[in-house]
Amino acid sequence: MRKLLPIISHSGGRSAMTCRFRCGDACFHEVPNTSANPYVGDVIAAAVGRRSLMRAAAVVTVAAAAGTAGLAGAEPAAAGAQPYAKPKPGGQGARGLRFGAVAPNTVDAVVVPDGYAQNVVIRWGEPILRGAPAFDPDNQTAAAQAGQFGYNNDFLALLPLPGERGRQLLVANHEYTDEILMFRGYDAERPTREQVEVAWAAHGLSAVVVEEDRGTGRLTPVPRHHLNRRVTATTGFRLTGPAAGSPLLRTSADPTGTKVLGTLNNCSGGTTPWGTTLHGEENFNQYFANGSRPTDKRYGVGTGATERKWERFDKRFDLAQEPNEVHRFGYVVEFDPYDPDSTPRKHTALGRFKHEAATVRLTADGRPVVYSGDDERFDYFYKFVGSKRMRHGTGRAVREHNLSLLDEGTLYVARLTGDSPAVEIDGSGKLPADGEFDGGGQWIPLATATADGAVSHVEGMSADEVFVFTRLAGDKVGATKMDRPEDIQPSPHTGKVYVALTNNGNRGVGANAKADEANPRNANKHGHVLELTERHNRPESTEFAWSLFLVAGDPDDPATYFAGFPKDAVSPISCPDNVAFDPHGNLWISTDGNQLGSHDGLFGVATCGERRGELKQFLTVPTGAETCGPVIQRRRVLVAVQHPGEIDGASVEKPASTWPDGPGKITRPAVVAVWRRDGRDIGV
Repeated sequence: MRKLLPIISHSGGRSAMTCRFRCGDACFHEVPNTSANPYVGDVIAAAVGRRSLMRAAAVVTVAAAAGTAGLAGAEPAAAGAQPYAKPKPGGQGARGLRFGAVAPNTVDAVVVPDGYAQNVVIRWGEPILRGAPAFDPDNQTAAAQAGQFGYNNDFLALLPLPGERGRQLLVANHEYTDEILMFRGYDAERPTREQVEVAWAAHGLSAVVVEEDRGTGRLTPVPRHHLNRRVTATTGFRLTGPAAGSPLLRTSADPTGTKVLGTLNNCSGGTTPWGTTLHGEENFNQYFANGSRPTDKRYGVGTGATERKWERFDKRFDLAQEPNEVHRFGYVVEFDPYDPDSTPRKHTALGRFKHEAATVRLTADGRPVVYSGDDERFDYFYKFVGSKRMRHGTGRAVREHNLSLLDEGTLYVARLTGDSPAVEIDGSGKLPADGEFDGGGQWIPLATATADGAVSHVEGMSADEVFVFTRLAGDKVGATKMDRPEDIQPSPHTGKVYVALTNNGNRGVGANAKADEANPRNANKHGHVLELTERHNRPESTEFAWSLFLVAGDPDDPATYFAGFPKDAVSPISCPDNVAFDPHGNLWISTDGNQLGSHDGLFGVATCGERRGELKQFLTVPTGAETCGPVIQRRRVLVAVQHPGEIDGASVEKPASTWPDGPGKITRPAVVAVWRRDGRDIGV
C-alpha cells in the first residue's frame, strides 16, 4: 500500500495564492454554468425552445527523492530520482517509456530519471530583444520587461529554423502575473502604475531562437535574433472572422470592433500545419471590474474591483466605462513566429470562452479542424471545422490564405451519452457492468461562418451572439457539462482524440450536476482523460464514440482506471492538464494541482498495443510549481515550470522556493530541457 505524502496546499491541490492570481479564485465563486441543459432562460433574448437533435449512436511504496536537481548554470545530477521497486509485466516497457519512473516527492527541484540531465533554457526577465537590459528584480520597468522573457511560461512550441543548423524557434505563452512574487514590498491595495505596466508587459507571448549544444543536449537562447519577439497586453491585435466589427465588440477606443490591444491569460495552445502557433485566452474574466450583466456572470466576471486593480490605470478594464471590452478577450490567438512584423489575430469563429488550448488536425481534403476545451467546472468542449483548404508553398499569397483558414467554417459543441444504465453510475467511480465508462456522442452545430456572412444554428441567438457568448449557445443546445475540459490532442498515429479533464470538486455537491458516465465521480478531485474516436476516423464527422482512457488518482484506489493496465505497475497521477504526443505515439500528461501530496509532474502513457495504459512519471517540478507546455521530441523533453514558490504566505522577502538559482535569488518561472546523458532517444 502506498503511503501518500502530506498535502501541502489547500483544497484543489493548488495554493490559495495560485487560485488568487491565476484564475481569480474561480473555484471559490458560484459555478457560472447554472443551466439545466437544455438551457431555457432569458439572458440575451427571450427564452425559446431548442429543436430536438438526433441522439448520437456510436458505434510502489512512495519514496521521497534522495537528492536535488542541479541549480541553473551547473551540469545537473540525476536529480535523485528513484525508480519504483514494484512488479511490472514482462518486457522492457512501452517504447518511449523505458526509463525508471520518478517517485512522487516534494523536492524543491526539477527531478528527472537516473541517466537524464537537464538545464534551464530561459527564465523570466532574461533579455531577448536588442537593447533590453539584464534582469534587475529590484528595478523593474515596463520598458525593460517588454524586451525580456515574460512571466509564468505555459504553452511551448519548438519550431524548425531552416538554414540555421542546431537552432529552433521557441514560442512561449505567459499566462499571468503574481505581483507578490514579482515585487519586493508589493501592496495589493495600492499597486503603482509602474508595477501595473510591468505586469502588462509580462503577459502575452515570447518568441526566442534557441541553440543546441550538440555535445550535451542543452538549449540556450540566442539574444537579439531578428525573429525574437515579445507580444504583451498592449500589443495591437486584429479581430477576425464572423464577429469582427459586430456592435458587441465596439468600444470608444475602437468604434470599428476590429482592433484590440493585447492578449491575456494565455494558457495552452497548439501549432498549425501552415507554420503558425495558436494560443488560448483562458481566465480573462478576472482582469475586468464592475461586471453587471447576466452575460458577465456566465463568464465569471466579478461585480467589484479586480485583484490587480488595473481598472485604476486604464478604463478599458472597467466595464462600467467600457462594457464591451471584455467581449474582445476569450478567443484563440494566431501568431506568425516567422514574420516579426505580423499582427497577431483573434479568431472569433472559434468562439469565446476560457480556451485552455487549440489543437489542429487536417481533414483528408486539407481543411483544418480545431479542438478546444473550456476550462471551467461544468463547461464544454468544442470543435471547429473549417471550410477552406490549406495551401502549400511559401509565397505571401499562400501565407495570407492560410492565415484566414480559421475564419470560415462551423463551430460545434459536444454532447455525450453513456451506454450504461444510469443506476450503474453511482458517483463512486465504480465501473459499470460492461467494464468501461463509454458511449457515443454528437457534435452539435452552433454557427457557420462563410465569406458572405454567418448563420446561427441556435434558436433565439444571432450568429454574432453565438460567437461572442458561446457558453450560452452551448447551454441552449444541451451540451454535456464536463469536469474542467482542458487540453485536447489528436493522436498523429491513430487519429483518436484525447481530452484532459482536470477535476471538479463541485460534481454532485449540493444542487450541482451529479455524476454521469463521462464524469463518473462525485467530488472529482483527481480528474480523468477521455478518448474520443470520430466516426470513420474522419475529423469532420458529427458523431463519435468515446471512453474514459484514464481515471486518475492513487492506483490503490478502486475508483481509478488505467485503460485496463495492471494498477500495481503504474505511477499515481492526479489532475491531468496539458497533453502531448511523442514520436512513438505515447501520450504525455502534465499535471496541475496534484491532490496526492506530491509535487506536480510529467507522465508518459502508452495508448495502444499490449502495454496500453502503462503510465510512468518522468519528472516532478519544484515547490509550488505547475508543469506546463510539454514538448516531447525524439531526444529532448521541454517543460515550462510555472509559478514556482507560489505557496500561501510566500513573497519576495519570504520565498517558498529557491529554484532555479538558489538561496538569495528571486524565484523565477523558467523553461527546462531534459535529455539522456548518453545522447540516445528518450525512453528507448
